[in-house]
Amino acid sequence: MQPEVTADLESLNTTLTTIEKVLNLDELDERVRELEAKASDPALWDDPDYAQQVTSKLSHTQAELKKLRGLRQRLEDLPVMYELAEEDPDTAAETIALADEDRASLREDIESLEVKTMLSGEYDAREAVLTIRSGAGGVEAADWAEMLMRMYVRWAEKNNYSVDIYDISYAEEAGIKSATFVVHGEFMYGTLSVEQGAHRLVRISPFDNQARRQTSFAEVEVLPVVEQTDHIDIPDSEVRVDVYRSSGPGGQSVNTTDSAVRLTHIPTGIVVTCQNEKSQIQNKASAMRVLQAKLLERKRQEERAELDALGAGGNASWGNQMRNYVLHPYQMVKDLRTGYEVNDPDRVLGGDIDAFLEAGIRWRMSEANGAS
Repeated sequence: MQPEVTADLESLNTTLTTIEKVLNLDELDERVRELEAKASDPALWDDPDYAQQVTSKLSHTQAELKKLRGLRQRLEDLPVMYELAEEDPDTAAETIALADEDRASLREDIESLEVKTMLSGEYDAREAVLTIRSGAGGVEAADWAEMLMRMYVRWAEKNNYSVDIYDISYAEEAGIKSATFVVHGEFMYGTLSVEQGAHRLVRISPFDNQARRQTSFAEVEVLPVVEQTDHIDIPDSEVRVDVYRSSGPGGQSVNTTDSAVRLTHIPTGIVVTCQNEKSQIQNKASAMRVLQAKLLERKRQEERAELDALGAGGNASWGNQMRNYVLHPYQMVKDLRTGYEVNDPDRVLGGDIDAFLEAGIRWRMSEANGAS
């Protein structure tokens, strides 16, 4: 093999070995066995929500273990391909080209998995609650908010993560005023939290008869799903509960009964609504989970502010203005924090945002290291 190929394979091996140590193959194996035992318990489905959590964790842990072992096998196969090229001069060029292609693909996959080892925050392993709100721009912004929601839902679908939509407030002419939904899966909060902030769209307005260029904004909020260990106690006396009839598209029972729920946390003024479920009880439970997540984030921000006052914190507002999507006069999506950009907005808006997520996670880690 050429010296540069040997050096590259050694570099890949070093990176993959580090990933294997951080993710711990033995622990993953043990975790799969424990989850398989839980999944085979006939009593598991007595609690459907818990059963879904178990089966989802099992599926993703098995996939992660399979991916790690597959990367190791591909890395071990590469030297063999280069050796075959040396043994058969007639097909050497073709074999080397294939090996180089596989090596480049392997590097991308290893670097992508390496990002997961950077998700070590207190809540990074949690599922994520996303809220998207239209900003300045009227109907343009409402339409843009709906486009963003579609982008994240498609990203989740492409990666086999399920999504539960808790609430959508539709705008009068087009688009949405706001939407709240949960993306289920491990490390969803750590992965998607880099999307928090203002997203700016520049395009020729489809709602303007004069076809003028318009700029609109939408805000993305990302919170970790609250777990029982978080100790977010909300006394009943601090919450006002209002019920009302759901609006917008929906099934028969959604629009004909007072099943939608609005919770108002009196001390903070935080308002949460949920109208996706058919029953008032289900909607109240979902809304309460979102309220708890918002109160948990509020608590985290207060603690972070205290640390910042002592000089121990970094910039808590790093995500406020974070990405531009330009459809006219040129085609580009650019992250203002990382500098990462692509010239295919349609692909990005179709859910292909992995490269932006990876760049954001790497940027966040470098910022944290710089502040420490």
